[in-house]
Amino acid sequence: MNFYIVIPAHNEQNSIAQTLDSLAQQTLLPKKVVVVNDNSTDDTQEIIEAYIEKHDWLSIVNATSSNEHLPGSKIINAFYKGFDTLDENYDIICKFDADLIFPTTYLEQLSSHFSENNKLGMASGFCYIEYNNEWVLENLTRKDHIRGALKAYKKECFVEICGLKRSMGWDTVDELLAKYYGWAICTDESLHVKHLKPTGMNYNHSSKYLQGEAMYKMRYGFIITFISAVKLAYKKGSFKLFENYIKGYFLAKKNRIEYLVTKEQGQFIRQLRWKGMLSLFN
Repeated sequence: MNFYIVIPAHNEQNSIAQTLDSLAQQTLLPKKVVVVNDNSTDDTQEIIEAYIEKHDWLSIVNATSSNEHLPGSKIINAFYKGFDTLDENYDIICKFDADLIFPTTYLEQLSSHFSENNKLGMASGFCYIEYNNEWVLENLTRKDHIRGALKAYKKECFVEICGLKRSMGWDTVDELLAKYYGWAICTDESLHVKHLKPTGMNYNHSSKYLQGEAMYKMRYGFIITFISAVKLAYKKGSFKLFENYIKGYFLAKKNRIEYLVTKEQGQFIRQLRWKGMLSLFN
């Protein structure tokens, strides 16, 4: 299988070499990897260019955007800067973060999963973070959810869901739409990926309402948004986050922000969310 990988990178001089090393050591090498150097002010570009001299499958795109680390649009805009330089001869398209260390068999095992199930649309391993000198599961979401840091899509699935949304919530709505179109999702617990920077540690203060806005844009409705906001805030240990999520939802509703999904897709998403919530009590 041909794996094409796009890696958005902003000031990643302390991690990008380790990420590229782990990709270069794969038992199944990627066909193409493009790193999008998004307005870095450190040595990220120089490090990438040194690796390009050693690997013909690697390239770089330089992009200029805001220095604010906003979840959603910034990283997906960077993704498309890289994606638009690639041809269409891929079987699997990946969006990876620039602070990951992959086990050597990562791409080979994903390839096996996709080969074994023709209706598998997305697959990944699990992120682990260093805590007290040990690598532990970065337990922020359900184990059947693929983290935004390490997305891998079958080409046909990626096309059918119309690619990635330039919005907070892109890494949730992609799975929901994949399921809407009948694709399966696979998370492989045997694939431990080291995540060098915990999720969200650099997010700008101005992003605080975007999670609630995303729930509105995915047509969750208030009750599902309320329950989801409670769960997320509890996991992150902050009641203030719950307030921000709910305020973000109502601000989006007041301003009539454009939805990410159709009415039919929204109905499917709500039914899927209720099914998942009710299953916890069975």
